[in-house]
Amino acid sequence: MDQFTLNLIFIGLSFALYFGIAIWARAGSTAEFYAANRGVHPVMNGMATAADWMSAASFISMAGLIAFTGYDNSTYLMGWTGGYVLLAMLLAPYLRKFGKFTVPEFIGDRFYSQTARIIGVICLLIISITYVIGQMEGVGITFARYLEVSKESGLWIGAAIVFVYAVLGGMKGVTYTQVAQYVVLIIAYTIPAIFISLALTGNFLPQMGLFGSHDASGMEFLTKLDQVVTDLGFKQYTAHNGSTLNMVMFTLALMIGTAGLPHVIIRFFTVPKVSDARSSAGWALVFIALLYTVAPAVGSMARMNLSTTMWPGADTGETYSQPAVSLEAIETSPELNWMRTWAKTGLLSWEDKNGDGLIQYYNDTATEGPAAEMAAAQGLQGNELTQVSNDIMVLANPEIANLPGWVIAIVAAGGLAAALSTAAGLLLAISGAVSHDLIKGALNPNISEKSELMAARISMAVSILVATLLGLNPPGFAAQTVALAFGLAASSIFPVLMMGIFSKRINKQGAIWGMIAGIASTLLYIFTYKGWFFIAGTNMLEDTAANWLFGIAPASFGVVGAGLNFLVAYLVSNVTEEPPVVVQELVESIRVPKGAGAATHH
Repeated sequence: MDQFTLNLIFIGLSFALYFGIAIWARAGSTAEFYAANRGVHPVMNGMATAADWMSAASFISMAGLIAFTGYDNSTYLMGWTGGYVLLAMLLAPYLRKFGKFTVPEFIGDRFYSQTARIIGVICLLIISITYVIGQMEGVGITFARYLEVSKESGLWIGAAIVFVYAVLGGMKGVTYTQVAQYVVLIIAYTIPAIFISLALTGNFLPQMGLFGSHDASGMEFLTKLDQVVTDLGFKQYTAHNGSTLNMVMFTLALMIGTAGLPHVIIRFFTVPKVSDARSSAGWALVFIALLYTVAPAVGSMARMNLSTTMWPGADTGETYSQPAVSLEAIETSPELNWMRTWAKTGLLSWEDKNGDGLIQYYNDTATEGPAAEMAAAQGLQGNELTQVSNDIMVLANPEIANLPGWVIAIVAAGGLAAALSTAAGLLLAISGAVSHDLIKGALNPNISEKSELMAARISMAVSILVATLLGLNPPGFAAQTVALAFGLAASSIFPVLMMGIFSKRINKQGAIWGMIAGIASTLLYIFTYKGWFFIAGTNMLEDTAANWLFGIAPASFGVVGAGLNFLVAYLVSNVTEEPPVVVQELVESIRVPKGAGAATHH
């Protein structure tokens, strides 16, 4: 059976499963649409949360980022998992005890202000739309490669699928769909990793293979990888090369950004009891760890496979003349079929600059090492593998390693499951904010439940359309998508939730001005270097470390924004009146463990 047919079968079967679940779990009330009627078992919720959380960024991009940068990009692993611990300990149980449907609803009630609730909605929409662009991009890339359609067609297909199960099922349908998507994505991530680990290190567990010995050379795997990449003129894989300050700040931005992501927080409103919120966060960490402990192995083994494909013999230490493969081999060899297929997506490209019929792969800015010496001796014109996108490393890894066709098809289904599960969660957060907080909360408080449910479905459909259009023509800053969404969540939502739960003194004025200061400063900083939204690619300053304020990268600025949010909220609250006594008692009741079996409000 050919690869295209296999892809079609595996992707088709996974979608049939999602549609079946959506029809079975169709939401009939707003309680089912927003919070699955608060009836989800903590283990199921943990699995659904893991799928909601592990987006196209985790499945497709993260190992690619680690593959090309090495140790310095371990920040993603530390920040994202550390954020989950913060969420489980500091936010999830208290927000569940409050017993509401959405994050802006908590903000509005705790800070006794319609204005605060609406600013919460605006922050949520900015974060979620930024994030969802990245998911739709992932859907487009995966469909483009595996269904052999254009990226644009892939985006529309993905949008139609999310539309069916998210608009039909609401939180109830999305929850059970996400459980299925978690199973698909974890199998899809783990099976190729096991195959590749066995081939390179003889270890069944990729986590052990990463720290084991490299079969072909007998050296430790990471030592051999360091040697291969430095021979090619690249930085040592296991070394820390960047700014330590930025590394710490970026990790912190990812951590507090995770704890402030609205689409993840609303998952904890779906469990029956407050204690279940904490336990489902624990289960989510277990399910996430199954992928996150494998990701460093996947990234490093993908880098080894790519390097040794382009520089045959480098893995064994045999004599090799130069880091190159012939154009003829790329065009005819079955082993290099992955290069031909990925070139069609525009995410991989090469150019024979010196017309010798070979594609040389090395770091042409390096001045020492075997590759640099060969380049100088042979008069090479520069690196000829001109583009290798981070986003193809996980998806292409099974093909580079020549794994069976069914493994490649499973990876296709897994990549789509990761992107679609998070897109659905984000769209739910958006539609809840629009229908429950904006329409019912502010514009039409007397709306009937039936009308509110219809408004939720319409706002979900509009959100899908907007997300797809932005995915087709992403604004200039959207290339960074996910990391920037975390910075925005860190600077706006996380501080106001923390202060709302743990401080009786913070009042509505403090919360409002704190949120405005946090998100405005972060947006201003990001757009200054990443390009303004309406004039894609037009930035005031070049995005280089020399221009950054105190050397802080745009993706790391969320921590500064969060600090400003806390500071402004504290200062403004201290020069204005205290919150009403009833609100102070409410804060006290949220924190007190008594009655932890049931929500305070319904």
